[in-house]
Order: sequence, then C-alpha cells, then structure tokens
Amino acid sequence: MKREDLTEKLLDIKREKGWSWKHICEKIGGYSEVLIVGAIMGQMKLTKPQAANAGELFGLSKAETAMLNEVPMRGTGTPMPPTDPLIYRFYEMVMVNGPAWKALIEEEFGDGIMSAIDFDMGIERVANPKGDRVKITMSGKFLPYKYYGASGNVPEYGFREG
Repeated sequence: MKREDLTEKLLDIKREKGWSWKHICEKIGGYSEVLIVGAIMGQMKLTKPQAANAGELFGLSKAETAMLNEVPMRGTGTPMPPTDPLIYRFYEMVMVNGPAWKALIEEEFGDGIMSAIDFDMGIERVANPKGDRVKITMSGKFLPYKYYGASGNVPEYGFREG
C-alpha cells in the first residue's frame, strides 16, 4: 500500500464514522491538532505509541500502523502554485508579505532562517462581530547561516551584529 492510499482509507473511515478532527486528535493524543491532522494527511509522522492509537482507532493492519510512524515524502500532492483557494491564500500571503517578513526577521535576528522543523503552530477561532477570524500562530527557531571558512575576528554565524 502506498502512503496516499492509506491517507484515502483514513479519510474514508473518518467520513463513514462521522468523526471530527477534534475527536481523532483526542484519541491519538500527544501532539497539536495541526501535526496529527498532517500525519493523517500523509505529511507528518506519528510516534509509535500514537501510531498504535491511530491503528486501533481506525482498525488498521500492522503494516498500515507502521506506515504512520515512517518519515513521509512531505509536500507531495499540492501543485505549485496551489490551486485550492484556501491553500492559495497562504501562498499569496507569503508572496506578498514574504519580503517584508524577511527584512524584519533579518533586522531583528541577523542573517538566517526561521526553522520549519523546530516549529510550533496553532490555529484558533476568534469571535468578531464583523465575522469570526482565523488566528494562526507560528513559532520557529531562528537558525543563523554559518559562514564557513571564518577565521580571525570574522563572525562564524549570521547572528545580528550589535
């Protein structure tokens, strides 16, 4: 079985049972809803105990359960640029705001990147009389670029200089 086939099977079971993502995440436990849903969608991996919880919840075979604990091929299945309107809006936010985010991060932290590996994310609904809002919080570790070959008084990493 391919990982994409397992994802479709899990989504079919979710539909048939009428389960919410919240229900699934509570049963699997241990991580944020974003990460667990990402694992069900084939983009993240679960720990062995969480994969076992998912296997029990969904009635999976040993091989299918083990697949949930394997490192996936991330980013597959979404064309670039994305065609789904909601996903495209995130792409659009990065295209429009990315240069400003980059400039502000570099001014504050120096020459580097925000990790998407050492990363936290949360999604919440915020009530608003003009229409509820989606609040997404992202927190990634700053990783300065290493300037290889540095010697003498030259900085080795791209941290912000005074």
